[in-house]
Amino acid sequence: MKEEIIIAGFGGQGVLSMGKILAYSGLMENKEVTWMPAYGPEQRGGTANVTVIISDEKISSPILSKYDTAIILNQPSLEKFESKVKPGGILIYDSYGIIVPPTRTDIQVYCIDAMDAANEMNNAKAFNMIVLGGLLKLRPMVTIESVIKGLKKTLPERHHHLIPMNEAAIQKGMELIKKI
Repeated sequence: MKEEIIIAGFGGQGVLSMGKILAYSGLMENKEVTWMPAYGPEQRGGTANVTVIISDEKISSPILSKYDTAIILNQPSLEKFESKVKPGGILIYDSYGIIVPPTRTDIQVYCIDAMDAANEMNNAKAFNMIVLGGLLKLRPMVTIESVIKGLKKTLPERHHHLIPMNEAAIQKGMELIKKI
């Protein structure tokens, strides 16, 4: 098993956190992992992305030009990364941040209305966990139990009371993801 993922969107959407939690989850399962964030000085509001690789075998390089899966959360990221999904790969997007939807026909395209669901939950910070739930429904590369352990590792202890809400958000994302 080897999954090469790009997660891209605006800074502040939880892009880097989602990647970090996914990477920690892989570590909890004794998998090989890389986590490589990319963002400019405009981290809050500018574009940010993170490459995550999770594998059963050694990873030769964290630098990729093509991805198995792309999670795209805004239009500039779609324009930059849609062409970099391998044929047969998966592109997941949130309709809230996309004006012109993906057009490729040689990949599987899924939509998740994570922003709407986060608003329904009255918690905008649940957005990235809803998206992560959608990813794990399609590509169960790590277990939810490992994600919860990853959350405990990445969240400051003062926020551990939010873990049940995050778990509910992951479950919600698993229910919401739909093929286009």
